[in-house]
Amino acid sequence: MRITRVYTKQGDQGFTRLGDGSKVPKDHPRVVAYGAVDLANSAVGVARTELQDPELDAVLEDVQHRLFDLGGVLCVPGPDESAFTALLDERVARLEKQMDGWMEAQGPLEEFILPGGSRAGALLHVARCHVRRAEQFVAGLQRAEPLNPAVVKYLNRLSDALFVMAREANRRAGVKDVTWKPAGKAKA
Repeated sequence: MRITRVYTKQGDQGFTRLGDGSKVPKDHPRVVAYGAVDLANSAVGVARTELQDPELDAVLEDVQHRLFDLGGVLCVPGPDESAFTALLDERVARLEKQMDGWMEAQGPLEEFILPGGSRAGALLHVARCHVRRAEQFVAGLQRAEPLNPAVVKYLNRLSDALFVMAREANRRAGVKDVTWKPAGKAKA
C-alpha cells in the first residue's frame, strides 16, 4: 500500500468509507468502535514510551499490532471468521499465561487498586480504561451487527492484562500500588 495524500475531503460532510467501500456517517457505531480501538492503541503506545522494561514493552508491541489488525477487521462489515479468530484466541491464551505469571510474582490481590504508582503504571491504567471503553463500543456494535466474537473476548482479556501489567510495572520499578481507602478510613 502506498499513500501519497492523507486527506480525501470525503469526510468534510461528516461521512467516511468503510473497508468495503460503503459510505456511512462518521458517528456510525462501526466507525465509533474502530475509532475507540485506535484510541486504545494510541494509549498503549503512550504507555510504552514510559516503560523501561523490554519484556513488558515486547508484550505491548504485539498488543499494538493486534489492535491495529482488530481495527482493520472492524472497518469491514460482516463477521470475520478467518484465521484472525485463531490468532486472537492464541493471544488471549498468551495474555492469560502472562497474567498468571505476573500475579504469582505480585502475590494475591487483597485490596482495590487505584490507577497510579509509577508513571508507566499509571499510563497502563489509562490504556486499560481506553481498551475497556473500546470493548463497550464493540459489544454495542455486536448487538446490532454480526461480528467475530473473538474481538470482544480479546479486548476483555486485554483490559484485564493491562491492569495486571500496570501492577507489574509498578512492582518492577519498586513503586507501591496506590490502594483504595474507603470513605471514613481515608486521611483528610
